[in-house]
Amino acid sequence: MTSVFIEQARGAREASLGLATATRAVKDKALHSMADSLMAHVQQILEANGRDVQRSREAGVASALIDRLSLDPSRVEGMAQGLRDLSGLPDPVGEVLHGWNLENGVHINKVRVPIGVVGIIYEARPNVTADAAGICLKSGNAALLRGSSSALDSNRAVIAALQHGLEAVGLDPRIVNLVEGGHDITDEMMKARGLVDVLIPRGGASLIDAVVRGSQVPVIETGAGNCHLFVDASADQDMAVDIIINAKTQRPSVCNALETLVIDASIARDFLPRMVDTFTELGVGVQGDSRAQALDARIGETPYDGWDEEFLSLDIRVAIVDDLDEAIGFIRSHSSGHSETIITNDVGNQNRFAAEVDAACVLVNASSRFVDGGMFGFGAEIGIATQKLHARGPMALPEMTTTKYVITGNGQIR
Repeated sequence: MTSVFIEQARGAREASLGLATATRAVKDKALHSMADSLMAHVQQILEANGRDVQRSREAGVASALIDRLSLDPSRVEGMAQGLRDLSGLPDPVGEVLHGWNLENGVHINKVRVPIGVVGIIYEARPNVTADAAGICLKSGNAALLRGSSSALDSNRAVIAALQHGLEAVGLDPRIVNLVEGGHDITDEMMKARGLVDVLIPRGGASLIDAVVRGSQVPVIETGAGNCHLFVDASADQDMAVDIIINAKTQRPSVCNALETLVIDASIARDFLPRMVDTFTELGVGVQGDSRAQALDARIGETPYDGWDEEFLSLDIRVAIVDDLDEAIGFIRSHSSGHSETIITNDVGNQNRFAAEVDAACVLVNASSRFVDGGMFGFGAEIGIATQKLHARGPMALPEMTTTKYVITGNGQIR
């Protein structure tokens, strides 16, 4: 007997074939219709989200995860605006990346084409449902969206609204699908080679690791955000304070929030207590290494194995290093490859940091909160890829395509 998921995946495959040749005008019209439908169904979406949030609170879920789960009218409007923004971006499908002629007159074009059926496995955040659906549609792909059980009611309401928007412009609603069920369904997705073209896990390290290790379907790996910021000896310290506070506190539950502050020892005696004063005022808990603790008694001890994890909360770690070399070595040892920042007025140190730190995004004198598809001008994002294959950093429309070579001749043979 064919499972519900396999039937769903086959339907997505059929829908993807028609979508692959849809014009930009058709896809952009659909994006606006999906956005309008989200706003028309905002009350149903918020009521559904309220049920999810209530269940999570009763289950004692951490406040950082509650924040990721929660929707309000402005967040739903943001989801809708993300879809509208996508409509204003160039259509990647059909873009000729490179073209050339062989000596025998054969012409070769390298062209962007849709991947086909994209499976996305993600935790909590229902805004990802709209972002992923929109990016997949604009790039010509059908989407199989496997959200977490904690956001089930929210995702059902969002998907229903998106499918209503598709139907309103005459497109197949199977372009966007919510995959429901337990761990057995996730296992089915990971084994659906031939029906699902790529899987993208987005969430905590345990989820990503399970998909990367267990999938028979190709995986684009996103990563956790154990993000560091190094305050160089030459830094403008007032600017450093502003950037650190923004990167840590503006939204601490997201993957581009700052988790570890690294300070040059030559400025730490004055700068660190000032920073701890500010953290204390803002309710940020501070841990640190022995050198940091020696400079400020308010700093707690970081467990030996605690330097590699995300807090996703109003907590931060502090490490003191002797120079840029030690800072780069420390970050290399503990980075998740997401986003790493330097605050400096030394151009040489800036260039070394940018060249030698291995991460999807390196920032100079700017908050890591900018590492986001929307902030980059991509309209939205599927996630932040920390791998080193074709997609790295915020994944948007181009990353959701592959390429084919179109070879044209007039009778040439080899």
